[in-house]
Amino acid sequence: METLDGARVRASAPGLGALLRDAVDGGASVGFLAPLGAGDAADWWRGAAEEAERGVRTVWAAYGARSALLGVVTLVRATAPNQRHRGDIAKLLVHSAARGRGLGRRLLAAAEAGAAAAGLTLLVLDTETGSPAEGLYRSAGWTRAGTIPGYAADPAGEPRPTTYYYKALG
Repeated sequence: METLDGARVRASAPGLGALLRDAVDGGASVGFLAPLGAGDAADWWRGAAEEAERGVRTVWAAYGARSALLGVVTLVRATAPNQRHRGDIAKLLVHSAARGRGLGRRLLAAAEAGAAAAGLTLLVLDTETGSPAEGLYRSAGWTRAGTIPGYAADPAGEPRPTTYYYKALG
């Protein structure tokens, strides 16, 4: 597991974009509609690089053999004065060829540890209701806060319910 600074996120944008496209192509509701173009996916990560440089977003990446990018997770810090104790877990992505081996759990644990080390005391995240990710979050000690019907569209453009989770740290 490696923490990527803004420059490394920017340099890795094409590979991170390919990971994002793999998730969208697999039906993951991660903020994009299919088909997601390579340029658009890489551009999203270039924006994330700017946030990393400003200290708003932290990016952890996991690599396999021959430095193949297998997964990523980000932590976005809340910036409002009354919310600086919390952060959002976003873009927890594991390549389809690397799923089922605990990588998502290790990425999530890295983000949680990084958040705690940064002094954050509360994390939140959202996921498509009924997705495989829900089992991961529940088994990792996250608490279901509630579900909003039709909150976000899946990659095909169909509105789906979204479930929010939270975890107190420390």
